Amino acid sequence: MGVTCVSQMPIAEGKSVQQTVEILTRKLELLGAEKQGTFCVDCETYHTAASTMGSQGQAAKLMYVMHNSEYPLSCFALFENGPCLIADANFDILMLKLKGFFQNAKGNKIESRGTRYQYCDFLVKVGTVTMGPSARGISVEVEYCPCVVPNDCSNLLMEFMQSFMGSHAPGIPSVFGSKHDNIYSPADTMVQYMELFNRIRKQQQVPVAGIR
Repeated sequence: MGVTCVSQMPIAEGKSVQQTVEILTRKLELLGAEKQGTFCVDCETYHTAASTMGSQGQAAKLMYVMHNSEYPLSCFALFENGPCLIADANFDILMLKLKGFFQNAKGNKIESRGTRYQYCDFLVKVGTVTMGPSARGISVEVEYCPCVVPNDCSNLLMEFMQSFMGSHAPGIPSVFGSKHDNIYSPADTMVQYMELFNRIRKQQQVPVAGIR
């Protein structure tokens, strides 16, 4: 596990989500990247049950239960503005038993699914983000495999992402700022996906110019 940046790619003007994904993957293949299978990251939202909130008019707290095909034996539970719990895959069964405390927000499951590419020391994943039957956006995940300290490779990561994302390459992820010289972990990747999924849920994807 290296240091990873997760970002959103806007949809090209006059193109569909799938056509934009194809433009992006074609650029990667022209660089020399090779396909290395597929990936999937999914997220289900749970909110605190009304019976646990009392009569104070408290806002429901949200918890996101996530899975990543890179870690098939693990389940990640992230709280809004809070910690990330890493558990085994049986955590999903536990959530069913906790339905008196946390209720599943039906119809709110979101996932990113696509192709993995290897390019030198970089692992790139370009995914189509879907909610239900509809494609809602595009995720781009880039991992620099030899390094585990974000401060040591963030500039290199950004430079590589610019090589195929152009002006749509992201800035340095906020999660890097809290790491300083600490070791990057899989939970940091899931926090970035949670933030990406929440942005996509809230926005109506508008095509932008600039991708050719």
